Amino acid sequence: MNEPSKAKPSTTRGGSAIHKNTAAPHRKDKGRAAEEAAASYLEQAGWLIVERNWSCRSGELDIVAEKGETLLFVEVRSRSGIGYGMPAESIDGRKIQQVRRTAEVYLHRFGISDRQIRFDAVAVMLGRNLEIRSLEHIEDAF
Repeated sequence: MNEPSKAKPSTTRGGSAIHKNTAAPHRKDKGRAAEEAAASYLEQAGWLIVERNWSCRSGELDIVAEKGETLLFVEVRSRSGIGYGMPAESIDGRKIQQVRRTAEVYLHRFGISDRQIRFDAVAVMLGRNLEIRSLEHIEDAF
């Protein structure tokens, strides 16, 4: 007599088994892939990455970079589909204020007052397996 298999799928959806090795990437993985692509792009454009994911009570700065006398604060946004709009469209007024406030804390904490500063955005479209479909660098985004 045959015994039923003891192995069970981790999740079912619509009657078909979804196994862990075919699960979609998690949100943090997507963010990490987009930030890695943005940092690589900026480095190739001559920027020196000073900080990644710098945080304080007011928020987080995805990337802080410098080139010459300019200190750059970069907000990285990604999407893996257009169902929720394009990546850059997700930067709203609240997010802009949070990034600006966090940048002020950064400048104060490190005693920086004599540098030009700029706020850019990098919008990344990701494929199903976290491959980069497109990357748009928006200078002076806000």
